[in-house]
Amino acid sequence: MKRSRILVIDDNLNATRIVKLSLERTGSYEVRELNDPTQSLEAAREFRPDLILLDVCMPDIEGSEVAEKITSDPDFAATPVVFLTSIVTPREAGKTGSITVGRHEYIAKPARTQIIVACVQKHLAQARQASLSAECVSHS
Repeated sequence: MKRSRILVIDDNLNATRIVKLSLERTGSYEVRELNDPTQSLEAAREFRPDLILLDVCMPDIEGSEVAEKITSDPDFAATPVVFLTSIVTPREAGKTGSITVGRHEYIAKPARTQIIVACVQKHLAQARQASLSAECVSHS
């Protein structure tokens, strides 16, 4: 079975390492870490992720700018971006561990592995469904 590709972008090496190990432990994901957010588009072009997990507050460039830069590229317009951030507190996130603002979901740091995996699975399933729907429309 093909493993989904996840690109984790965070200036904190420990944060990306923990997420990478947690996701790879499931056996369902191939994860690439990026600790220099200014290289995000180049990393996405090389790695071709199915989903991007992205910190919000980083030096030099904000996560929202990184998301905009990546998703404005036609090759990644449909790639889900999920923010993993301490801007959202676990209390604000509630039992689900995340909140949705606009078209993005925000997972509160520190996040339990089960919350990250469930969120990743949900967004990958939605992206696959959207892709299948678009394919059906184009063949009609």
